[in-house]
Amino acid sequence: MFPTILAAAEIPLLSDIVVIFGLATLVILLFMRLKLPTIIGYLFTGAIAGPYGLSLVDASTAVDVLSEIGVILLLFVIGMEFSLRSLMAIKRAVFIGGSLQVIFTIGTTMLVAYLFDFSWPVSVFFGFLFSLSSTAIVLKILQEAGQVNTLSGRTTLAILIFQDIIIVPFVLFTPMLAGESDNILLSLLFLALKGGLVIVLTILGAKYVIPRILYRVASTRNEELFLLSIIVICFAVAYATSLLGLSLGLGAFLAGLIISESEYSHHATGKILPFREIFLSFFFVSVGMLFDVTFLYEHLLIILMLVVVTFVLKFAAATLAVRAIGSSFKEAFIVGFSLFQVGEFSLLLAKEGLKFELLDNETYQYFLAISILTMAITPFVLKQRENLACRILNAPLPSKLKNRLETDQSVPMGVLNEEKLTDHLLIIGYGLNGRNLARAAKTADIPFAIIEMNPETVRDEAAKGEPIVYGDASNSTVLEHVNIHKARVVVVAISNSDATKGIVLNVRSYNPHASLIVRTRYVNEIESLKQLGADEVIPEEFETSIEIFTRVLNKYLVPKRNIAAFTEDVRSHNYEMFRYASLEQGTGVALDVPEINFVSVEIEKDTGPYIGLPIKEANLREKAKVNLVAIKRAGATETNITGDTKLKLGDIIYLVGKPQDLEAFEKTVSLPTN
Repeated sequence: MFPTILAAAEIPLLSDIVVIFGLATLVILLFMRLKLPTIIGYLFTGAIAGPYGLSLVDASTAVDVLSEIGVILLLFVIGMEFSLRSLMAIKRAVFIGGSLQVIFTIGTTMLVAYLFDFSWPVSVFFGFLFSLSSTAIVLKILQEAGQVNTLSGRTTLAILIFQDIIIVPFVLFTPMLAGESDNILLSLLFLALKGGLVIVLTILGAKYVIPRILYRVASTRNEELFLLSIIVICFAVAYATSLLGLSLGLGAFLAGLIISESEYSHHATGKILPFREIFLSFFFVSVGMLFDVTFLYEHLLIILMLVVVTFVLKFAAATLAVRAIGSSFKEAFIVGFSLFQVGEFSLLLAKEGLKFELLDNETYQYFLAISILTMAITPFVLKQRENLACRILNAPLPSKLKNRLETDQSVPMGVLNEEKLTDHLLIIGYGLNGRNLARAAKTADIPFAIIEMNPETVRDEAAKGEPIVYGDASNSTVLEHVNIHKARVVVVAISNSDATKGIVLNVRSYNPHASLIVRTRYVNEIESLKQLGADEVIPEEFETSIEIFTRVLNKYLVPKRNIAAFTEDVRSHNYEMFRYASLEQGTGVALDVPEINFVSVEIEKDTGPYIGLPIKEANLREKAKVNLVAIKRAGATETNITGDTKLKLGDIIYLVGKPQDLEAFEKTVSLPTN
């Protein structure tokens, strides 16, 4: 009887897991080919498998439980990755920019919702939902494009961090908006007291309790025990906060925050991430199961209109917030195009609203459709966000507004003598490559100017007297300020491929005769940049490959002159070998790889045919066919080898010879391996 009941309880869940993961694998494989976010794939999987689709999954309650675990682990990892020190480095963008973006979005959304006759609690809740963007999708795309460390990338990251933090208060306020409390002020007071108690316990735990526990666990060097301890801390703190009437998610976030203050946070994050991804997939699938595809089809026109309204309102709110913290219009537009979508945390919050009846089923379907569509178009918009921002700046706007945009974009900061800028070098981007180039120009007494988009860098370098200005090189006013029409050489040393293309076009329109040298990330971008007007394109991956094969050839003792000739031949062919041909086709330079190696061998025996005897008697060169170059003994290396030198136990000797001879010699002086 008991086994039958157990089987009945386990088998449906097991079959649901198989269906969900199997279907998700196929769907996400398709989405990866289409270059769409995997989150959309999970939502689509739920829509197919759910009651509005093919009804492949019945145990929705079990799936909800697994999805709740995924949300707990998600907030736990966010807490562990949350660093107060790193947060302080961008505190202005996080706290001012982030809070303004959330406030502007909530305000405009409330106004729109109120015009559609929604009650004010529901309107506020809509504001909560639409104020959040997709951290997972946006950061993944920015990381793949190498744009996280750009000025707009850091601002986008800062606002997303604030959104990840603000989700916790949103979850706590949701029951109050639903009227779960008759006395809101009293509820807020109790909430503040509970919050204060939790904060005190968190500080005490982070400072005194958890580090000692984790130290004891880590001392055992048992990875299973470490993982178990991390999971216990996560769910124990989450359970404790739920006993206080707070959310499980808040407890998970605080548990992660406690661990983040210890030296074990990175290791713990690596352990938890695989589990988080598995359980979080259930969350997105469970959300997708509630989505009615036929509803999307029947209300497609209205939904598309709401998507456009969402795009415009969120873009405007983010743009205003970024402008308010002093960024340029272009940077503000770029961030606005990055944060227009509805995020994954909004889906979590929407399920809370459904539970507390702030949303009815029809409204929830509208919200799901808007969320999924905005997420789906995010990758395409983010790839064009620089171009879209430039199009707004270059649009046929009224003259006063146009002048305002251009003036804002081109206010120079730094020390620059325009009269001396003739036949000069223009460096665009002051990263490592730009700095090295400026140092070389200064040494060679070449006049140069620098354009940089990071205001902190401009301020610091201007204080040192560098000829640097703040601005975007795709803006004509900035280029005119550095006398672009008089420059002999222009070097574009930034890592943003989209921005690079715009800069190349702009430089060429003002100076068709300057030598234009461009840095790019990939070899396959060379041709397109040359078509836009670049004279020389230096891809990072190509130069990395040159450095790799140079070091490999050095290890094979190929003469440096031959290596240099080979490298020059590769470069002179304009990278054709790496783009279209293989190494087997040859490059015109013959490389003679010698059949000898240079190795080090430790003397592990105290007796033997070559040990304890003078070198002239041991006759290494004739008998062993190897040449002794140096001996390291008692920490000192001796290269003055004479015929009376003897090999001793513990010596490390450096030999040159053919591989087979070196291997045979090593066997005679080394202990046998088991």
